[in-house]
Order: sequence, then structure tokens, then C-alpha cells
Amino acid sequence: MTPVRAVVVMGVAGCGKSTVAALLAERLGWELLEGDGLHPAANVERMGAGSPLTDEDRAPWLDAIASWMDERRAGGRPVVVACSALRRRYRDVLRRDDVVFLHLTGSAELLAERLAVREHHFMKAGMLQSQLDLLEPPARDERHLTLDIGVPPAAVAARAASALSLST
Repeated sequence: MTPVRAVVVMGVAGCGKSTVAALLAERLGWELLEGDGLHPAANVERMGAGSPLTDEDRAPWLDAIASWMDERRAGGRPVVVACSALRRRYRDVLRRDDVVFLHLTGSAELLAERLAVREHHFMKAGMLQSQLDLLEPPARDERHLTLDIGVPPAAVAARAASALSLST
């Protein structure tokens, strides 16, 4: 099996993608990308207004993330990326032989609680259900690891590094 050179931390809003991705990248000494930073302004405005994105809205964003990942890995720099990657077709854009999807899961109640206290983010709590409806968890044939978010983010990152044999 190809060694892991990229981890995409995925899941619905409120699952802790950004936090876990940052902790995992720090732990591994890998480059980090907060995928939301590559959203076009129109996408951010749309989500900020409470409207879910369409597949057409997401396409250029996913292409930008894939390009960013490819450029760094081509230069020998492994990466950790925070990206919702909710549907298989979205993950297909990001999928390479050396990419693992780290799927963070939790109860709808826990996710809603987290979103209710989150400030200064364009993704509003009212959009959680649309993300849960859209989510296609990784299938058996996808290189992935699924972890529950019921423990502190540092523990999730440590478990991920260990399970993926990436501990430093």
C-alpha cells in the first residue's frame, strides 16, 4: 500500500475538522490547509446567508484544494487538509493513492451544540441538517479512518496518527 502523504480531515460542520487537522498537522510536522480558505467569495456569501452550496458551487473549490495538495506533495511535502468532502464525488476529486480520509463523526445533538457556540464563522447552525442529509460516509473501498468526536480533539488527533501509523 502506498504510504500516506496526505490526510483529508472530513465531516459535517461542527465536527472539529479545523481543530483536529491543525493538531494532526502540528503533531506530524506536515503542512496544513484549512480548505474553507479556498472557497470563492460567492460561496462564503451564499453559506453566510444560510444557503447550502450546490455541486456546481463546490467544483472550483474542490479543484483548488486538489491542486494545492498536488503541488505540495509533488515537492515532497506531506499535507493535512480540513475539508468537508461530504460526498463520494467530492472525495473523488481529492483522492490519490497516498490520500487517507479521516472522517470525524458525532451525534447530531453534539454537532448542533458545537455550532450553537461557534462565533465568527460563515457556516450557520441551521445548515447542519443539509450537511447531514448530503453526507455519504466513506465506503469500504475508500481509504479512510472514521473516528468519533466524543473525546477531546487532541485525543482524536493522537488516535488518527497512531491508527494511520503516522506517529512521530
